[in-house]
Formats: sequence, C-alpha cells, structure tokens
Amino acid sequence: MRIYSYCLVFMQYSIMTILLIIDKGAFFKMLPLIIFLVGFFIGIYALYHNKPGNFNISPDIKEGASLVRSGIYRYIRHPMYLSVAIMMLGMVSYDVSITNIILYVLLITSIYLKAIKEEELWCAKSEEYKIYRQKTKAFIPFIF
Repeated sequence: MRIYSYCLVFMQYSIMTILLIIDKGAFFKMLPLIIFLVGFFIGIYALYHNKPGNFNISPDIKEGASLVRSGIYRYIRHPMYLSVAIMMLGMVSYDVSITNIILYVLLITSIYLKAIKEEELWCAKSEEYKIYRQKTKAFIPFIF
C-alpha cells in the first residue's frame, strides 16, 4: 500500500509548490507573511521535539520510530501537518481566488488522508499510541 502513501505525498507537495509559485507575492504582504511564519514556527517547534530520523514525509512509519509526546505533541498528534496547513493558508490569504481555495481544499484533503493512514499504522503497531490518541487531538489543541 506504499503507492497510496507516495501518491498522497506527491499530491501534497505538488499543491504546495503550485501555491508557492502563484502566490509568491505573499511574502511581501504583512498578513500572509505573519500567517505563514506562525505555521513555520509551529513546524520548527515540532521538529525540535521530533528529531530528524524519527519521522517520514510519507504516512508510513519509519523502522525504529518512537512515539513523541513532548512539546506540541502533548496536545496534538500532527503538528507538522498543522504547520503546512497554516503556512499554505498564509499563501492563499494573499489572493483569495477560486483556484487558490480549490488548491487549499485539495491540500487539506491530502494532509487529512495522510494523517488517517499514519494513525491506522500506529494503532496497528502500538498500544501506547492508542492511549496517546485518546488523550490528544489530531490537529487543533483541545478542539479537533
């Protein structure tokens, strides 16, 4: 089923690339830049607690990966996906067009499908993850 994972990654990164190209002026406007930077710093904070080598850009779980429950991971299970969603929201806020909205919805869909796949794999692998999943939200602390 790795082909499914790779398709989701391809979809996510293709959409991100398109948004970054067509909305490159977002970095010169205050609100889009602030939104983008909020997402960026959420990602940096998540990476600080989830060291390189422990995660994967695909939803497949790396061999020997360990569950991270510190930092932002205490509150949400997918801070890197949240980071991407917020950064790209900053890009879309630069030019709220039907094209950008459709691309953003497709991006969120790919991120959500990646999260579902990742959670299925973690639940099959770890009882600890099932407990962690009950205590945390997926994307937005205390909400969702």
